[in-house]
This record gives sequence, structure tokens and C-alpha cells, in this order.
Amino acid sequence: MSGSRAGYLACINPHSFVVSESDSEFREALKTADILIPDGFGIVLASKVLGLPIRDRVSGPDFFVDFTKRANSLGSFRYFLLGSSECVIQKMVDRLKQEAPNIDVCGVLSPPYKEQFTEGENEHMVNFINACRPDVLWVGLSAPKQEKWIFRNRERLDVPFVAAIGAAFDFYAGTKKRSSLFWQRTGLEWLPRFFREPRRLWRRNLKSTPVFLSWVAREKFRQIFAPYAS
Repeated sequence: MSGSRAGYLACINPHSFVVSESDSEFREALKTADILIPDGFGIVLASKVLGLPIRDRVSGPDFFVDFTKRANSLGSFRYFLLGSSECVIQKMVDRLKQEAPNIDVCGVLSPPYKEQFTEGENEHMVNFINACRPDVLWVGLSAPKQEKWIFRNRERLDVPFVAAIGAAFDFYAGTKKRSSLFWQRTGLEWLPRFFREPRRLWRRNLKSTPVFLSWVAREKFRQIFAPYAS
């Protein structure tokens, strides 16, 4: 795959949509994804209200699990895990060995926890990933950092497929508890997580959600009144 651009998957939810409205690089990183999955009930709801084709939610953690099951059934597959902590990545590797023995974790890297990597750090990351020659690069650096990193380095990565899946690392490792199926199916998976981590998630849930809903309402009004404006 050397010299070709990696295929790229990203996730979008109401919070990331709101952030992208004021962050042009993040917005471009989402727009240039080959696959953009609706990782949030709000995106599905907005699609229904606006008459768009999205009908089902596909979360990053679910995508990782489903993809891994499929890859394992097909035979040998090479993964590179980039992000989170060494402890989390080791737990992921241990679970993959047990549940998906045909998956070869050919490389892992837990980079420094910082907003921006230095040029030297970034060069090391890209070179190390390319040297391992994975089939899939899974990136769990949290949004919007992970999407921006992929956007900046996509042309340099000799990898067929790159996926930004954020919190899926912690959920798969078991270091963070995912909300039960009841909450997932009702579209309120965020609620138990908010009560567990209010200081970290208040901005995402209580600030971004009203902004997103107001955007959906404005778009709906435009749809309704557009025929009368001409």
C-alpha cells in the first residue's frame, strides 16, 4: 500500500458535530473520512427529523468488536493499536489473544498525553507504524485529537485502513464500564456515563446537546420555509 492513501473511518456524535462547527481542521478531518459512522442517538434522531437516510446508530466500540469478529473469522489479520495507556493496550491485547486468536497485534504505541506531538514524536509514530505493516491501524487518542492526527498523517501512512474509535479502547479493555443494553437501545447510553464522570462529560452532554438540537431545529425550519422563499 506504499504511496497510496489509507482508507479512513471516523465516528460522529452531537458533541463532535458541535465542536467541528468552530474547529475548521476537525470539520475537514470528518468531511474527508471515507466512512463516517453515526456514533450517537442524536445523529440518528436528526437524520429522521431532517429526512436523511441514517436510521441506525453504529457506535465505535460496537464497530471494533464486530470488525474484529469478522476479521478473525477470515484468517490472519494484523492490528496496530495507537493511543490510551500502556495498561489499557495490554488489556486489549490480552483479550484479543483470547477471543480473536487469528488477530496478530503487530504493534502498539501509547504516545505522550499532550495536545500536540512534537515533530520528532510524530515522525517516530509514523515510522514505527509503517515498519510494523499492519492491515488496520486503530487510533484511540480521543476526539478531536485522533481525527486531526489521521488527517495530518494519512498520506504518510502505509496502512490499508485507519479507524478513529476513541473510548472503544477503554471499553474493550474493560477499564471503563459501558452502559447496559437498556440504555444503549433507548438512546440514553450517555446518561449513566455522565453520572459516573460528570466533571469530564458535562460540557459534552449539557452544553453541546442544546446547541446541536437548536441547529437541527434551524435546519428543519429552513426545509419547511425554503419553498416560500423563492
